[in-house]
Amino acid sequence: MIFTNARLIFADGIRDGLDLVVHEGKITGIREQAQAREKEVVDLDGNYLAPGFIDLHVHGALGRDTMEANAEAFHAICDFHSSGGTTSLLLTTATAPIEKIVDVLRAARECRSSISAIAGVHVEGPFISKAKCGAQRAEFIQNPSPGIVQQLLDYADVIKRVTIAPELPKALEAIENFHARGISVSGGHSDAWDENALAAFDRGMRSVTHTFNCMSSARRRSIYRVGGLLEFALSEPQISCELIADGYHVSPTLMKMLYHAKGPAGICLVTDATAGAGLPDGSRFSLFGNDCLVENGVCLLADRSALAGSALRMIDLVRTMVTEVNVLLHEAVAMATQNPARAIGLETKGALRVGADADLVILSPELKVLHVFAGGEEIVLSER
Repeated sequence: MIFTNARLIFADGIRDGLDLVVHEGKITGIREQAQAREKEVVDLDGNYLAPGFIDLHVHGALGRDTMEANAEAFHAICDFHSSGGTTSLLLTTATAPIEKIVDVLRAARECRSSISAIAGVHVEGPFISKAKCGAQRAEFIQNPSPGIVQQLLDYADVIKRVTIAPELPKALEAIENFHARGISVSGGHSDAWDENALAAFDRGMRSVTHTFNCMSSARRRSIYRVGGLLEFALSEPQISCELIADGYHVSPTLMKMLYHAKGPAGICLVTDATAGAGLPDGSRFSLFGNDCLVENGVCLLADRSALAGSALRMIDLVRTMVTEVNVLLHEAVAMATQNPARAIGLETKGALRVGADADLVILSPELKVLHVFAGGEEIVLSER
């Protein structure tokens, strides 16, 4: 299959006049556009061709939740997010009893061969701060004891990312153990001081979860002002920052500040989509027992006391970065592809290059998703 007459989006810019060749699910060539027409040519009519998006933080969609721990829910979640250009995602857990989290890990292990979009699981909670729990259920929060950590490490082949508050007792040992098993460790839902964040970094923490949300920032300790997890993340070049660029969780000014602090290579766009994603305003849904609603295109706890994840897809975030933050398109796409692939070690995804998986998204000039391919096979998109 040869994709022609497209504007190819690479991490360092957009290029015209190139053909992209796909064979047996892989990108096998990127070459000057051929004059002669060959068989199996796909003419993209001057639209954009980008790598498939990678979402590191997805709880649900269309009323379905990762915590259901079954193939039907996983299919519904992945199908919805594919309509926004996502070809790989991490099913993300909520703070819950450990046996419920293990149920998700077991189900994801069983389903990942049949649901190609499942790149693994992001365990968000229960190792978080009660002071920064957001929409997570505080009664299930616990410290990362060695026994509980080992139960999770039994699924190290499935877990790609863990969110943990670095200031918790035994957190540093847990971070070291997760990192040693190749699991991306992300600081989040945290009330950490600067020195807690540094200690976690020294043991392998290289990311932070939904930057600016449920995260400690600069405050006074006695008469001195000390940074929190936010300032540590902004100042440390090796820390990658998740960003929910839906226009609700973080204002354009804060997004611009993050962009100027981290640069285009230091941000991973994430939807943090919950079960309300794709549902109309006024819809009610549950976030592992917390009653939530969709209102004005965002998900909230039913009492409107806190945000409860986003209702959007990755293409919506890319569009926000371009239109509201004035980020160049190829940089916004890198935040949704190359950067998250690097963050969790997906070596064959997230870029247009020879040898990479043929996970592709075709975008209109208005940044609407026209077609999505996973492993060179077109995904039938439902109307959203």
